[in-house]
Amino acid sequence: MTVFNITLDCAVAPASTPSDAGVAGAGILLAFIITAALALLLSGYIILSELRSSTSSHAISRKLLSGLSDQQIVEGISIQAIGLVRINSMVPYHFFIIWMLSLLSTATNFAALLALVKDYKRDWVLRWLRQAAMFVNLSLTVVFGVFVLEVNMKNLSDTLPIGCVWDADHAKTEENAGSNHALSVAGTIAVISASAIVFVLGTWYLHLRKQLWGRFVRVLSLALLFAIAVAAAVRVVLISQAFGTPSVRLADQGETEWSFGQLLAMVLLVLPFVSALEIYRGELQVPICESQVEPDQMPLTGVNDGGKKRYTYQSNPWFK
Repeated sequence: MTVFNITLDCAVAPASTPSDAGVAGAGILLAFIITAALALLLSGYIILSELRSSTSSHAISRKLLSGLSDQQIVEGISIQAIGLVRINSMVPYHFFIIWMLSLLSTATNFAALLALVKDYKRDWVLRWLRQAAMFVNLSLTVVFGVFVLEVNMKNLSDTLPIGCVWDADHAKTEENAGSNHALSVAGTIAVISASAIVFVLGTWYLHLRKQLWGRFVRVLSLALLFAIAVAAAVRVVLISQAFGTPSVRLADQGETEWSFGQLLAMVLLVLPFVSALEIYRGELQVPICESQVEPDQMPLTGVNDGGKKRYTYQSNPWFK
C-alpha cells in the first residue's frame, strides 16, 4: 500500500513500535493540560464575576485568557496537522492521543469564547479570525475521528501505521480480531457528533447580534466544556507512557524523557503571562471610554448618549 508516495507494509504487524515524544512526550502533554486548566479556570472566573456584577472589568484576566486561548488553538491545529502528515508512520496509539489533545483544545477555546464573546462581537476581524480557526480545528478533529472510527471498526493492529486502516488486507492480532468494539465505535461516533454540535452552537453564539438567555447558556455550556476537557485530559494521562500505561508495546522510554522540545512547550506557557504583566505595569494601556467605563462592559446593542451611539455590534463591511 502506498501513502504519500511511501510504500507501507500492512501485512505483518511489528512486535513493538517506537515512542514519539514529539506528540506524546511528558512536556507536550503537560503543556496542553496546564494551558487548558488555566484557560478554563479563567473563563469560569470571568463569567461568574460578570454574572455577579455587570460593571466588572477584568482587563488583565481577559488579556491572559485571550493569550492562552490563542496558544491552545494554534498548538491544537499544529499537532493535528503533524498527525495527518505522518499517517504513514504513526500508530493508532499516538493518533488517538493527538485526537484527545484536539478535544482538549476545542473545549478550551469554546470556554474562552463564552468569556470573551463581547470582545469578539465588537470587532469583525477578530470574530472572523476566531471563526476560521474554529472551522479548521473542527475539520481536523472530524478527520481524526473518522480514522479512529475506522481503526475500531476494522480492528487494526496496534503496531501498524494508521494509514493501513484503508488496506483491506491489514494485519490483525488474535485479540483484536475477536474482541467486541461496539462500545468504542459508539463512543467515537458520539465524540465526532458532539464536536460538530459544539461548533454549530459556538458559531451561532459568536455571530448572534443580541445575547439571548445569557446566564443560562453560558453557565450550562461552561459546565459541559469542563466535563469534556476533564474527560479528555484523564484519558490522555491514563493511556500515555509518560504518566500511565500505554495500550501498545513501545520499544523505548522516549516519551518519559525530557528534551528541548518538551521544555520549549512548557516555556511557551509564560508568554501570555508576560503580556498580562505588561498591561499591569503600564507598558500597554487599556483604552477607557469617555464615561470611564471599561469598553467590554458597554452593551452590544448600543446606548444613546447625547445623540451618539457607542459600542454597537460591529458588522463585517463585506456582508452589509
